[in-house]
Amino acid sequence: MIERKSHIKRLGLMLSRHPVVGIIGARQVGKTTLARVLAGGRKEKIHYFDLENPDDLNMLREPMLALKELKGLVVIDEVQRFPGIFQILRVLVDRPRAPARFLVLGSASPELLQQSSETLAGRIFYHKLDGFSLEEVGMDESDKLWLRGGFPRSYLAESDEESDEWRRGFIQTFLERDLPQLGIGIKATTLRRFWMMLAHYHGQVWNASEIARSFGVSHTAARNYLDIMTSALIVRQLPPWYENIGKRQVKSPKTYIADSGLLHTLFKCVHMEDLRAHPKMGASWEGFVLNELIRRIGASDDECYFWATHAGAELDLLVVRGAKKFGFEIKHTGIPRVTPSMRSALDDLGLERIDVVHAGDRTFPLADGIRAVAFSRMSLDIRRL
Repeated sequence: MIERKSHIKRLGLMLSRHPVVGIIGARQVGKTTLARVLAGGRKEKIHYFDLENPDDLNMLREPMLALKELKGLVVIDEVQRFPGIFQILRVLVDRPRAPARFLVLGSASPELLQQSSETLAGRIFYHKLDGFSLEEVGMDESDKLWLRGGFPRSYLAESDEESDEWRRGFIQTFLERDLPQLGIGIKATTLRRFWMMLAHYHGQVWNASEIARSFGVSHTAARNYLDIMTSALIVRQLPPWYENIGKRQVKSPKTYIADSGLLHTLFKCVHMEDLRAHPKMGASWEGFVLNELIRRIGASDDECYFWATHAGAELDLLVVRGAKKFGFEIKHTGIPRVTPSMRSALDDLGLERIDVVHAGDRTFPLADGIRAVAFSRMSLDIRRL
């Protein structure tokens, strides 16, 4: 088993500060395993409820009676299956000298958990769990992680064929069972077609009219499908950054399939040879490196943007932290060069610097304020912000 030490450390710290901590992440990303490892390392009494287990669900038929006398850490897995539980937790954690803290696990964003976020406002802290990262598996395994993605069972499979088989099963189960459990009533066949279309547009600016026309629905329906997939944590929307600089700027998000392995299954790429021959290989690598960059620099989702003008200037990743802005470009080439687009971004946005992450093996300066960073050295040459 691959240890997820940084997540364990972060969650332990959050449990010491907040009465309720939520782990959110896509299905099968490892939330339950992480919670069990975390609980196993604590000295206090642990109470575990898996709401996919009928016995545990039956025990919580009267949640106030079942939970109010418990002490220590109470773990509630698949919390989206119990609408209204947050209202009960609010009453429990607001008691004087509350004897228990709660760790809740959900397979979607807070907006899709079928809970009222206001009921736990100021009481809950959410920790997002993604799949395995390069920091966890090691740079020597980067191609394997890129091809198979970060879902534990996909990454740890005995072969590429077994990994792809698991991902195909995941896609089917996700569409036919998981989304309906989250209250999504759209047909599985419709969302599968939409998912396939999103894969084709991976790494591109969202064009609602074009996609809606290709898909045969209204642009509002297409946007609704996109938001559903994003809230289910299997699509990433990278929002645009725009400011008053006297240039027309793009104001639609970029979209990515969040896990590279799922993207490759949608592409029907089972082996690395298939991926290297695919016309979207460069876009796939961009999305993979983008995820690793965001993790490496420790940026939260609300700090991450892309920037583009209608004249053609573009920045793959813009991280805004306080008054400072940092730019990143991702180039699947061994010979990166300074482009007019980079200079425009550096000047127009007042960036601290631009790091150009490339597929070569050296890190070196390209120009004043612009540096080429080898992907293989990213963990050494790019520091947390």
